[in-house]
Amino acid sequence: MKGIVLAGGTGSRLFPLTKITNKHLLPIFDKPMIYYPIQTLVDAGITDIMVVTGGKNSGDFLRLLANGKDFGLKHIAYAYQEGEGGIAEALGLCEHFAAGQPICVVLGDNIIEKDIRGAADAFRAQGRGARILLKEVTDAERFGVAEFDGDRIVGIEEKPKKPKSNYAVTGIYMYDSSVFDKIKTCKPSHRNELEITDVNNAYVAEGTMTYSFLDGWWTDAGTFDSLLRAANLVRQTRGPEAAEDDE
Repeated sequence: MKGIVLAGGTGSRLFPLTKITNKHLLPIFDKPMIYYPIQTLVDAGITDIMVVTGGKNSGDFLRLLANGKDFGLKHIAYAYQEGEGGIAEALGLCEHFAAGQPICVVLGDNIIEKDIRGAADAFRAQGRGARILLKEVTDAERFGVAEFDGDRIVGIEEKPKKPKSNYAVTGIYMYDSSVFDKIKTCKPSHRNELEITDVNNAYVAEGTMTYSFLDGWWTDAGTFDSLLRAANLVRQTRGPEAAEDDE
């Protein structure tokens, strides 16, 4: 299975922090944000990784990450997304890299406490279709939300005013090679973007969508509040060592 980190976008909600740099290069406690999703993939046993970025600061990713030596990798591939076409469009740029293999996609601002090795192994055994990672939240209206019939997902609704469950779809997705054909059938949303929720619902419609529950805490880091929360969660997880380092 190959890994993809989607790290494009303008980071407008974090302006002016993002006026001179990409959001995913901002610090989360003691590491750049982009380090965390890459480590998530490496911890799941995935070592063939592509980073998709965009904007004026894309070259900084190459300077920071190089070939991935800090993660024990021999090589990291890169792709460039022009404009603001959405998550699904960015993923579509990775078809050649995927080369028919299954993929694990992590949004570049998703920070998690535990690893996803169990879910990745389950998807490897699954053989086809898709698997998403879900997390129970108290503010489901902020996210894509899974609708269930028993233990089966029957739909995913983006930012619903009245969520049909408390289970948010995190920014971690696993797909078989048919994902790229599904992306090609997507129509732009009202935001003029290709939405990843439409891709996920295509798998739901064909009956091949599965899921795992994410262990530990999870947060994005796309707003000032969530950026601070992510840093504090990482620091707390590190425990006494982090406190000593701060002194």
